[in-house]
Amino acid sequence: MIGDIVETKRCQLKDPMDLFHSGQVVKICAPMVRYSKLAFRTLVRKYSCDLCYTPMIVAADFVRSAKARDSEFTTNKGDHPLIVQFAAKEAQVLCDAARIVSPFADGIDLNCGCPQRWAMAEGYGACLINKPELVRDMVRHVRNQIDNPRFSVSIKIRIHEDLKRTVDLCQKAEATGVSWITVHGRSVEERHQPVHYDAIKIIKQSMSIPIVANGDIKTLKDAENVHHLTGADGIMVARGLLANPAMFAGYEETPLKCIQDWVDIALEHGTPFTCFHHHLMYMMERITSKQEKKVFNVLSSTSAVLDYLNDHYGV
Repeated sequence: MIGDIVETKRCQLKDPMDLFHSGQVVKICAPMVRYSKLAFRTLVRKYSCDLCYTPMIVAADFVRSAKARDSEFTTNKGDHPLIVQFAAKEAQVLCDAARIVSPFADGIDLNCGCPQRWAMAEGYGACLINKPELVRDMVRHVRNQIDNPRFSVSIKIRIHEDLKRTVDLCQKAEATGVSWITVHGRSVEERHQPVHYDAIKIIKQSMSIPIVANGDIKTLKDAENVHHLTGADGIMVARGLLANPAMFAGYEETPLKCIQDWVDIALEHGTPFTCFHHHLMYMMERITSKQEKKVFNVLSSTSAVLDYLNDHYGV
C-alpha cells in the first residue's frame, strides 16, 4: 500500500508546526484503536479538523513485517497534515519506523499514555512517563536520523500523581527537540474520574513548546472552555468526534449530511462492515430512540444499513 502512494505524496507534506503558529487553537483527531483510520480521518477533515493521528501502531511489528505495514498504515494525498503514532521502547526501532513513514506523513508521535495492561506489560505506553531518559533518547534518535527539519516528533502523555515529575519529563523532552506534547489530564490509574485541567495549565506555563489538551472534550464549547482553562495551543478529541464527527465545525449533534458523507467515504474506501456500522452507531447515538437503536445496532450487512438509513432518514 505504501509503495503505491510514493509519487502522489511527496509534494503534499505539510509542517504541522505551521498550525501551532497560526494563532488559532489547533483542532485534533486523537489516535483511536480501530477508529482513526483513513476513512474516518477523511470525514473529520471535511468538518474543520486541522490535524489527524493514525491509531497507535507497534513500531517493532511495523518495522519487521510488510504485512503489518500494509494493514496498519494507509493514507492518500488529501490526508494531511498526518501524524503516525507509534508504541515503542527502543530508540532505534522507533527511528526505523519513523524513517519508513517519513515520506508519507508529516510527523510521528510516541505513545507515553496508553494505560492498557498489555501495553504496560510490554514496556509501551504510559509506563514511559516513568522513564524520562528513555523518552529523551527516543526523541533525540529520531531528530538526529530523520533528515527533514519540518518532520515533527511529538509525545502523548498522562500525568503523574506528583505533577513535578510530569513537568520534569516534559522539560527533558523539550530540551531534546520534541515538537509539542499532548497531555491527557489523568493519571494511569484514573479512567473515568474528572480530568485535571489545572495540571495541564501548570504544564503549559512551564513550557515554551506547544501543549495540546486531551480528555473529556465532547463539544466545540467544551474545547473552547478547556482552551481558556489551560491556555493549551491545541485540543485533541477522541470519543467526542466518534459521537459527532462534525463537532469541530460547531454542530451540536451529527448532521444528516455528515452521515451521508460517512456512507460515501466508507464505501469508497472499502471500509469493513463492522467498522462502517460501529461508526454509524456512535454517530447516531444522540439522534435515535432506544427502540431504533435496538433495530439498527443488530443489522448485519451493508445493504441492510443502507436500506435502514434510506427508509428512516432519507440518506
